Amino acid sequence: MPLTAAARPQTADLRGARRPDRLGAAEAEILRIVTDARTPVFVTVRADGRRRYSYWRPLDSASGRGGCYVALPTAACDALHAAGRTVLGEPLADPNRIIHRVSATRTPAAPLRALPERARAA
Repeated sequence: MPLTAAARPQTADLRGARRPDRLGAAEAEILRIVTDARTPVFVTVRADGRRRYSYWRPLDSASGRGGCYVALPTAACDALHAAGRTVLGEPLADPNRIIHRVSATRTPAAPLRALPERARAA
């Protein structure tokens, strides 16, 4: 299942560009949902190639809301997958669709920065 994106020409002005390691609000919320062990997230890939990311929202007894499937934004989920933030589990094949479990990848710890010479001499 290749996930492709349209190529954009590189521009010289990067002042307004987002750093690749920073997430937007939508991506951060999706990662929060995916990393919650109580909320399994799945992607359904139809025979025509259409993808739908979703999870089951349990019923909240206080508000009376929930008890339904919730779809996640496909573009944001595909961007997280393309960036290597999420991985797809083993496929469960059906004649009309393939279902994968979506899980977050573990990000390696940031390397320790070396102390400047002044700090080492003190």
